Amino acid sequence: MSETDPNPAAGALPDRLSEVFDLVGPLYRKAHRKVEQDTALAGLSVGVRAVLTLLREHGPLTVPQMGRTQALSRQFVQRMVNDAAARNLVESVPNPAHKRSSLIRLTDEGRAAVTAVVERERAMLRPVGDDLTEAEVTACLRVLSRLLVGCRQLVV
Repeated sequence: MSETDPNPAAGALPDRLSEVFDLVGPLYRKAHRKVEQDTALAGLSVGVRAVLTLLREHGPLTVPQMGRTQALSRQFVQRMVNDAAARNLVESVPNPAHKRSSLIRLTDEGRAAVTAVVERERAMLRPVGDDLTEAEVTACLRVLSRLLVGCRQLVV
């Protein structure tokens, strides 16, 4: 069986997926520390950066929507939104779909802050992926996305 075989033996696939998890944990922790250092320079916490990035990618969202998207508690997301609002990075606007759950959206200042952080991160990542192909990155994203969906189904 080759590494590109789309149907590896039934017993081998869980072992290979376990290898992915074994790499994702340390990768996440190292990336988290790097983002923490970088965002501290920009005056943002990792949590506020996550909220700003989410709003940048998806547009205005409610706190519960952000929590579900990031698998974080509503309370934690609310604290990050409050921190961002205190710095005028986000603002609360009426939600036509739900009177009691406001939409949170980026301010111009928030958009500028998150754009600067993301650009610094992209510059840092540029040399890391020099020898990777677009197809490899696409395959990686597909596998990680599938694992995320699978893990959501396992949670009771």
